[in-house]
Amino acid sequence: MDIITILSSLAFYFLIFWLCNYVIISKLRSRGSGKVPPGPYQFPIIGNLHQIGSKPHRSYAKLSEIYGPIMSVRLGTKQTVVVSSAEIAREVLQKNDQICSSRGIPIVMHSFNHHNVSMVWLPASTRWRNIRKMSKEHIFSTHSLDVSQALRQEKLKELRDYVKSCSSSGKTVDIGEAAFTTSLNLISRTLFSVDFANYDTNSSQELRDIVWGVMKNIGTPNVSDYFPVLQPIDPQGVMRSTNSYFQRLFDIFDGLINERLLIRGGSSETKKNDVLEALLDENMKNESNFNINVLKHMLLDLFIAGTDTTSGTVEWAMAELLRNPEKLLTAKEELKRVIGENGVVQESDISRLPYLQVIVKETFRLHPAAPFLVPHKTNEDVQISGYTIPKDTEILVNAWAIARDEGTWEQAEIFKPERFLESEIDVKGNHFELTPFGAGRRMCPGLPLAYRMVHLMLASFIHNIDWKLEGEIRPQDLDMDELFGLTVQKALPLKAIPTCGQNTD
Repeated sequence: MDIITILSSLAFYFLIFWLCNYVIISKLRSRGSGKVPPGPYQFPIIGNLHQIGSKPHRSYAKLSEIYGPIMSVRLGTKQTVVVSSAEIAREVLQKNDQICSSRGIPIVMHSFNHHNVSMVWLPASTRWRNIRKMSKEHIFSTHSLDVSQALRQEKLKELRDYVKSCSSSGKTVDIGEAAFTTSLNLISRTLFSVDFANYDTNSSQELRDIVWGVMKNIGTPNVSDYFPVLQPIDPQGVMRSTNSYFQRLFDIFDGLINERLLIRGGSSETKKNDVLEALLDENMKNESNFNINVLKHMLLDLFIAGTDTTSGTVEWAMAELLRNPEKLLTAKEELKRVIGENGVVQESDISRLPYLQVIVKETFRLHPAAPFLVPHKTNEDVQISGYTIPKDTEILVNAWAIARDEGTWEQAEIFKPERFLESEIDVKGNHFELTPFGAGRRMCPGLPLAYRMVHLMLASFIHNIDWKLEGEIRPQDLDMDELFGLTVQKALPLKAIPTCGQNTD
């Protein structure tokens, strides 16, 4: 087929779609009680694609100032509603939780058929509930977390030892990479009883590149999502790179699973006390519903979600503290007072460290790991804030914009942990002004582990340690630019030189 024929076919397809879309929207807007949310003018074919830019969370926040806290946009063929207020987020995530519980699935999640077996992307079905239940029982329950406390303390000691060695040699620490290595080894030991990386090698950076590559591919605007006719062409190469990332992870998982199956086949080997062992037991009990393929995709979800989000939050928290030395000093003084000069923070200590807690809350507010959470989709027509949201509409809850709403937060753009000292607002899905983990039935199941790890890792970075920014950068000049994906990373890695106190053991 020659290029003229291809272009002619595409043009015809886009024209037909635009005409159909125009008719549908016109009918909806003419219904009175069935009106759709307002929004910017939708251009033929492209809709509002030209308005989202490289940081959609910021672009949508600006558009919502014009069109309101519930807004319709069209991205190519995809009709989307963007929510930018706590009140309407409550309607979506709580009042209409069941109707809005499906997922808007990016085409890249069709890689290896992941969307059909993933706890993150499956609809709220029996299969989804079973997988989610297994993840909670074996990792995220209070009992499981209490049992694994010693492992977290071991990984945190390794982090402190690494920072101490850098202090002794005057070496610069890439804080995000060090946090990622800690998170990576914690999740790999939890899942497989092995460490995946060392602090002084490139192994963690290689895996970090894979994890971030997946997150970026999920969140980055992909023309194949907006014009399905282009999916076989994959013009941006996003599907090809996602296939490569998944294959690299599955190769690692396959090796570990096969090795474990050989061990389980022997009679003299003691069983491991980790998640893989528990999941293989589940597979033996019910292989028809939980086969090895489903097991591998569950491990993929746990591995990706368990590394990037926690380390990213810690890096943002450290960046904000280094920009605000007086707040860092307050946190250090609290740790010294509560834990002692040479003490080590235990999980039971978190409740006795109110200033550390509000630093973490303020970091979640200003830098939510997933600014749109994970996209929701309606199962049927639903009324939201007086508007009709048609079935199969993607809903983006702009948690980033909600957490910076000047009507809710005084000095919303300022890092001000003290705002939470007398506040009952938490991050556990009860207060829709602050929902970094989502809310309702699709709330992130990893919140209990992430909550513990962020506090403990942040305390490990600041207790008995002073930091000097690399290159004599002044705190007020620290670059805070973002890289957008499903999660938001710091564009320029945070690098600083540590000076440790008497004891970091």
